[in-house]
Amino acid sequence: MTKIPSELRYTKDHEWTRVEGKRATVGITDHAQSELTDVVYVELPKAGKAVKAGEVLGTVESVKAVSEIFAPMSGKVVEVNKALEDAPEVVNQDPYGKGWMVVLEVADPGEAKGLLDASAYQKLIGG
Repeated sequence: MTKIPSELRYTKDHEWTRVEGKRATVGITDHAQSELTDVVYVELPKAGKAVKAGEVLGTVESVKAVSEIFAPMSGKVVEVNKALEDAPEVVNQDPYGKGWMVVLEVADPGEAKGLLDASAYQKLIGG
């Protein structure tokens, strides 16, 4: 069974978010990386890019498919995980840790309330 950390919030598009004050770290879920299989390339936005919740943040390319990553919350990209440029497989190995993708400075931390909690996400993926 896929592990779903209870302290995170989730989207129906399989992104996770860790909200800490006005910052939100974003990545794709363990379920998403296992569906994609071997991640071979990650394209992320540049720091400074403003995004609205639901907009495309970047893409994850695997041997099977290319998937878009969507912003779970509105805000500005303040940090990008540059390590993924050279080691995209980290997304498969540690999706909730070293496989994080971007950090957003969120416009409204209250937007997190609109995201799924761990049990709702578990139901979504059929757990």
